Amino acid sequence: MCLKLIFVEIQIFMTENDFIPSSYLSAIQEGEVTYKSPSNIALVKYWGKRENQIPANPSISFTLNACATTTTVSFEKKKISSAEFSFDLWFEGNQKESFKPKINVFLGRIEKYLPFLKDFHFIINTSNSFPHSSGIASSASGMSALALCFMEIERKLNPEMTDSFFNKKASFLARLGSGSACRSIEGNLVQWGQHEDTEGSSDLYGIKYPYQVHDIFKNYHDTILLVDKGQKQVSSTVGHDLMHQHLFAKNRFAQAHENLSKLKIIFSEGNLASFIEIVESEALTLHAMMMTSLPYFMLMKPNTLKIINEIWAFRAASETQICFTLDAGANVHVLYPENEKEKVYPFIKEKLVPLCENGSHITDRIGFGAQKIGYLSDT
Repeated sequence: MCLKLIFVEIQIFMTENDFIPSSYLSAIQEGEVTYKSPSNIALVKYWGKRENQIPANPSISFTLNACATTTTVSFEKKKISSAEFSFDLWFEGNQKESFKPKINVFLGRIEKYLPFLKDFHFIINTSNSFPHSSGIASSASGMSALALCFMEIERKLNPEMTDSFFNKKASFLARLGSGSACRSIEGNLVQWGQHEDTEGSSDLYGIKYPYQVHDIFKNYHDTILLVDKGQKQVSSTVGHDLMHQHLFAKNRFAQAHENLSKLKIIFSEGNLASFIEIVESEALTLHAMMMTSLPYFMLMKPNTLKIINEIWAFRAASETQICFTLDAGANVHVLYPENEKEKVYPFIKEKLVPLCENGSHITDRIGFGAQKIGYLSDT
């Protein structure tokens, strides 16, 4: 017998306990749901985290459009209950046993908030719109797509769930799989991490940026230059952990807060010169923290630096607003507004693409969040 679950939604701030359901309104036996969720690129970087995927500093990102993961979750009620999670995992048409331990850890982290998980057997089919070896981190898009599928199942169990609660909880769950995944639920700008100048901000989930954004930022392009598609010498998880004892960590975290405060005016006024200053500084600071960790390491490659210098020279000569940012790797995200595409993209093709591994690059632009592309059927 299903007891009625009463939702109490807190508009400004929610705690972990708000995401624990007491009971469900409905019962379902089987079904299937599909979500497509994008990756994102941080403008103010998150680097360093505390226990339970809590960020050491707030961050903000552009949601992307083309770089996305599509995940289908089919489920069927178990005939015999068990204390283990039951799932099969397929990646781009092939069973991937090597991926299962990471998913099993994720399920263990979120079971408290989705108590139905051990009641079903799941078949998870997932694929990326970008090559797996492209150097684009798929954890943000992959974990957010999976979290959304599980949330859609919970919404069937509790039809009274509001869209606002759905998005917050999906972001909360995605964070427990990959921190940056919490910024992939909505768009086009998403902030994650508590910040005194951002109403409603939280360390637990990302929020759609709540303040005025100039039109110039709503059609931004991101051409992703794949400088090195090999495995990173130091994983992001290890890099985050090295921030705990980092000599410059305190100042870095303060810098992120200050830059977020500055962006509030920049986004409102459309001040591209100031935008570029913050975005490029954030990218270089991220890598400076890596190079001054103990042990220290460097993820940029020689062609990363060549691309940066080419961008700086072209910006000065062309008087365009092209700029770059970097993720935790060698690849370069080239950012530019829609109204400069005809001038900037030919430069990218001629001067920057030859510096990529086998000329590999992805043309992307700002997106507006995840989409449900397959309706959940159930009996």
